[in-house]
Amino acid sequence: MSVYTVVDETQLIAFLSDYTVGTLHSFEGISAGIENTNYFVNTQKDGQIQRFVLTIFEHHSFAELPYFLDIMAFMAEHQIPTAHPIANQQGEYLQALYGKPAALVERLQGQGVEQPSVVQCGVMGEQLARFHNAGQGYQAQRHNDRDLEWMDATFELITPFLPQDEVELIATELAFQADICWETLPQGVIHADLFCDNALFDGDQLSGIIDLYYACNAALLYDLAVMVNDWCRINSSNPADIEFDEQKQTHMLNAYQAQRSLSPAEHQAWSAALRMAALRFFLSRLKDKHMPREGEMTQIKDPNVFKAVLLLRRQGSAV
Repeated sequence: MSVYTVVDETQLIAFLSDYTVGTLHSFEGISAGIENTNYFVNTQKDGQIQRFVLTIFEHHSFAELPYFLDIMAFMAEHQIPTAHPIANQQGEYLQALYGKPAALVERLQGQGVEQPSVVQCGVMGEQLARFHNAGQGYQAQRHNDRDLEWMDATFELITPFLPQDEVELIATELAFQADICWETLPQGVIHADLFCDNALFDGDQLSGIIDLYYACNAALLYDLAVMVNDWCRINSSNPADIEFDEQKQTHMLNAYQAQRSLSPAEHQAWSAALRMAALRFFLSRLKDKHMPREGEMTQIKDPNVFKAVLLLRRQGSAV
């Protein structure tokens, strides 16, 4: 959640006038994350302060955004803890700001976690399975725009910047993933980016899953692998020195399967899913590093973390 589009007070007041949220009280940019422009926005209505997040979408078009916003509303209305988008006076979740798509979303209580506990990992396993189960009733469809085709194209784009060991690592992994029949695994709505900073906790209670702007229809197993690779990782000051906490991983997987059992095919594909999840974020972080976008407040995450994760996952993991 970086700031690429700088919002001024006059424009923001005009934007908010189309909502019934009161008058602008304060706002500030959010530097965490990397894809869209985000601001905390506080308004005052009937003597009460109301808190929201304003997102200006830097890459998505007006046409594709209703899928994400409708999912957020759908999940919140099906008792999955997500931030509900705010409708304007025309009943629409989306409108323009600085010529770009923008949405106002309720701001949830709680904070992201940097070092999740075993209990929090179990909570996330359970809630992701509930998210997947609820998503079976969501009718709209969206292709995964970070699939193998995107990975191939991104690799071709950044290859001139990479050392030979990374070129060989990515090329061999892409070849391996091309032989996996992902479409035969159970499919549904996935979050696709459920890192620790995309879930808010109040103690050990999950207050909300946020940032659903990579959501799509794809293999459910991949979504679980993305989460395990982040939540169960033991980080150190050296990005290459990475391990996984087996207790957290086991607790998360058991909690997930208590809500949705993995199929035999998913068990067989688990190691490949962990590798695919690592590869996707290794590539996106390499692209951000070597081909950065300009922004007032930006955060570029270290690709070496997921290089290390990929190397470790290539050694194999069972579930």
